Amino acid sequence: MLAIPFPAIDPIAVSVGPIAVRWYALAYLAGFILGWRYCLALARGNPGRPAPDDYDEFLTWAVLGVILGGRLGYVLFYNLPYYLQDPLEALAVWHGGMSFHGGTLGVLAAILLFCWRRGLSPFAFADLVCAAAPIGLFFGRIANFINGELYGRPAPDVDWAVVFPRDPLQVPRHPSQLYEAALEGVVLFVVLAVAVRSPAVRARPGMTAGLFFIGYGLSRIVAEFFREPDAQLGFLWGGATMGQLLSIPMVLVGLWMALRPRRPVTA
Repeated sequence: MLAIPFPAIDPIAVSVGPIAVRWYALAYLAGFILGWRYCLALARGNPGRPAPDDYDEFLTWAVLGVILGGRLGYVLFYNLPYYLQDPLEALAVWHGGMSFHGGTLGVLAAILLFCWRRGLSPFAFADLVCAAAPIGLFFGRIANFINGELYGRPAPDVDWAVVFPRDPLQVPRHPSQLYEAALEGVVLFVVLAVAVRSPAVRARPGMTAGLFFIGYGLSRIVAEFFREPDAQLGFLWGGATMGQLLSIPMVLVGLWMALRPRRPVTA
């Protein structure tokens, strides 16, 4: 049986008395801060609006969209019967349980409302937000690995398989969190970094955002073949997982955003 030792990294990064700061919280913080700074840098390189000041003001909206949407998405998509029995538990975000697809819907709602109030193009605004999103995805998946959660399916013949402490079976498994960090984080970031700097792509508002939806959806669908399904759901229609089913409409929306007819924006 092949396996590499799980790195003994304490999920708590810093603790002072009763106050404990977890790596997961730091991952969210790093994603928001670095993503925000990246948006500012991209906005400065593109005269006009959306401008850096717009992204400064949107940061709070993004945080609320991710947290509220992510939590609501997890409650609705992944464990609704449990939360119907104990509705107050849905408010206990410190117990864990966030959905990326729900967080995406939350941020999209925030973008639409923010841009409506400020008279901005939601497509152009979303382009830069989506270009920065893989930064947060990367740190989030690394935090998942540190926590030993959302691990992969059994992989007894894979040299880099890991035995996760939280696994009740204690068998070697795919480190699927690292696969997702590579696909959703590194690879997608590079693809979008090239796209968002292309004059032809920037002249078509919504295309970068569409490429993000397509890229994330396909990456998640592939990664889910190596990831253990959520215990309370298991395999669903056609042997697919919830993550795969939620990613299909994401890819379709991305295709529409990337390919929809529009008038190119000229300087």
